[in-house]
Amino acid sequence: MTRPVAIVSLASASPPYEFLQTDVSEQARRILSTKYREFERLFPVFRNTGIRRRQAVMPMEWYFEEKSWPERTAAYLQGGVDLFCKAAEAALERAGLRASDVDQVVTVSSTGIATPSLEARAMGRMGFREDIGRVPVFGLGCAGGVTGLSLAARLASARPGSVVLLVVVELCTLSCRPDSFTTANVVATALFGDGAAAAVLKTDAEGQARVEGASEHTWGDTLQIMGWEVDSLGFGVIFDRSIPTFAEAKFRTAMDGLLARMGLSYGDVDRFVCHPGGAKVIEALEKSLDLGQGALTHEREVLADHGNMSAPTALFVLERVLAAGQKGRLVLSALGPGFTASCASLAA
Repeated sequence: MTRPVAIVSLASASPPYEFLQTDVSEQARRILSTKYREFERLFPVFRNTGIRRRQAVMPMEWYFEEKSWPERTAAYLQGGVDLFCKAAEAALERAGLRASDVDQVVTVSSTGIATPSLEARAMGRMGFREDIGRVPVFGLGCAGGVTGLSLAARLASARPGSVVLLVVVELCTLSCRPDSFTTANVVATALFGDGAAAAVLKTDAEGQARVEGASEHTWGDTLQIMGWEVDSLGFGVIFDRSIPTFAEAKFRTAMDGLLARMGLSYGDVDRFVCHPGGAKVIEALEKSLDLGQGALTHEREVLADHGNMSAPTALFVLERVLAAGQKGRLVLSALGPGFTASCASLAA
């Protein structure tokens, strides 16, 4: 960054419905086991995710009824705008700012289609100025929180003194499909939660942390690992079963390059802050980065309390790490479709 950019505030937000993992697993068994002969073989995934509870924008019965794309989109627009406002208002309040103080807003979301985008739909409710700069970002998946933070920091650095608001909103549960009889859909039903996170960034300001740099690595010929499969009823998840194995084998080498491009080495890092895609992914990251088993404690706690919310999840972890008083250099990272590792260096 050409000018120091501070994360002035950081906030997370959850939707109103909370599900216990035990309740989700029994409901899934009731609905899917009679239609999908492989379900019982896959059922242990509900116990092995490391999730205790998670939150969603709709009540549980909604997810186990077949829905059309317009119905899923309506839920995304209503729930997405509500969560956008909840997270944004919390971050602005913590920063001591009003929505009218915001010069640019970066909105990251890949779990629904909205044109006009979520920040435009929230403008009147939030009280944004008419001359606010809007940057909606789609398609980054789980890497969106980290890449979005990096993008917001670059925008703040390019316009010193401006207030940049980042809002990351994902409603992953809307992709759970009772009509889709695949391993990936069962895993998604066991993993996904909804959530949002927001941050206020500004140059030459006091804050919780300072964004020092950012970098990305995309592996070739990996489009099939993660993403959306779109059909007439909406998004269907693409999850390759090899993601933990891939992360354990490949992430360290990629991190070598990510750190080098930011002028860092492993010895410069006081805490890696990782997106917890699932219990096996956390274990794979600990092994790949030689962190020791159990090192990613806050990652496990967020996964247990919220599930995998895609892009906001890494920012939920960062919020906990900072609240715990962690100081020094933090490296925030996430893996997303592409298949891509996104990374940001922070000084806390």
